[in-house]
Amino acid sequence: MLRIDRVLGSRLESEYSEEIHRLEHRGAVDLVNIPVADLARRRLLATTRGGEELAIALPRHQKLFDGAILLIDGERAIVVRAATERWMRLEPRSIGDAIELGYHAGNLHWRVRFQGEVLFVALEGRPEDYTARLGEMISARRIGVSILDEEVRDGGTEDGAQIDDGPVAENNHFHHDGH
Repeated sequence: MLRIDRVLGSRLESEYSEEIHRLEHRGAVDLVNIPVADLARRRLLATTRGGEELAIALPRHQKLFDGAILLIDGERAIVVRAATERWMRLEPRSIGDAIELGYHAGNLHWRVRFQGEVLFVALEGRPEDYTARLGEMISARRIGVSILDEEVRDGGTEDGAQIDDGPVAENNHFHHDGH
């Protein structure tokens, strides 16, 4: 088991990006998928896509993020990939329903984002656990509900929209200048 005790930097930082790109061409970049809800944890066990087990124990001032470099040694690299994040889309039918929905979301300390008149709640468990709290509003059709899967890419999200960081080829390999 490989012990990771710090984040070295971001795959987007100029001091690492060329080396990461070179290693990608050799197939020497291993990714570790971390659920979005676990990115804030400092201690966790994870397995890379290549099957290497990691024991991550970060100092208090560091946390994981999409694109974090955990290992780079000239021969290989291990980079964090934020796993798909699930959102519950809630669309209130009236202003009164929106106020009640906002009250519940705030009282339950749900992580939310807004897009127009729609409230998105980050699902950090089973959707049924969230909809149970809004059962009466849902059954009375006072709010519309749907579940969305959203891929988190380097750069994260901003106001519910993905930040475009250029063309993406298969295996999350970023190309530039014809390389």
